[in-house]
Amino acid sequence: MSTPEIVVHATKDLLAEAIAARLVTALVDVQASRTRASVVLTGGGIGTGSLAAVANSPARDAIDWRRLDVWWGDERFLPTGDPERNETGARAALLDHVPVDPARIHAMPSADEHDAARVEAAAERYASELAAAVRPEDHGPVPAFDICMLGVGPDGHVASLFPERPAVYDERPVVGVHGAPKPPPTRISLTFPALNAAREVWFLVSGAEKAGAVRLALSGAGPVQIPAAGVRGRQRTLWLLDRAAAKELPADLHRPTTP
Repeated sequence: MSTPEIVVHATKDLLAEAIAARLVTALVDVQASRTRASVVLTGGGIGTGSLAAVANSPARDAIDWRRLDVWWGDERFLPTGDPERNETGARAALLDHVPVDPARIHAMPSADEHDAARVEAAAERYASELAAAVRPEDHGPVPAFDICMLGVGPDGHVASLFPERPAVYDERPVVGVHGAPKPPPTRISLTFPALNAAREVWFLVSGAEKAGAVRLALSGAGPVQIPAAGVRGRQRTLWLLDRAAAKELPADLHRPTTP
């Protein structure tokens, strides 16, 4: 697993623009060397804001959107089109504005497809979809995602892996989550084994309320207590922060990129 790299931008808006530029460059580079690229999306303000910045970027058409597979790290188990679903936000911010092959948008199942009591069946269905996309070079039960983007909660959660909850111990690639401490309580999430299959993991974090979680995740906390500490990319791990989220880190630990 890779050693975390930390990059700090002055504001949330500058962070979103920098993530967008980095994502375009990374996906273009992948597509130049392989037939297709894959990305795992996250929700939240900075995750969705970064996708909107990609949509507004003049460089966005450098990506061959027809050769991009889009996955999600977690999803709120709500009806299709619900504004709280990560898929809904991603479609409005970016996916509805670029020519992605609809067959390559791998949305997690919704609550109008499975009732809440069947969230585990929905998780198994997504695991099967991931398994079907595995190539021989991936060497695992899920694809080796090129980029996996993750937000971090003030409690240190990533995807829908919350501190000391059953999902942090689960070895299945995808699980149904019941009783999440953050609403809505029913969710679907990739687990540590699936997230750690990614070639690159990017943590996208903004806001002073996340600063404590960032500090703990980068200072040796355990993944059960701080799930963000339990995810690293096989080739690269990036913590992309705004100044507020980085405020509890030692100054010599990170590299600021904007004044």
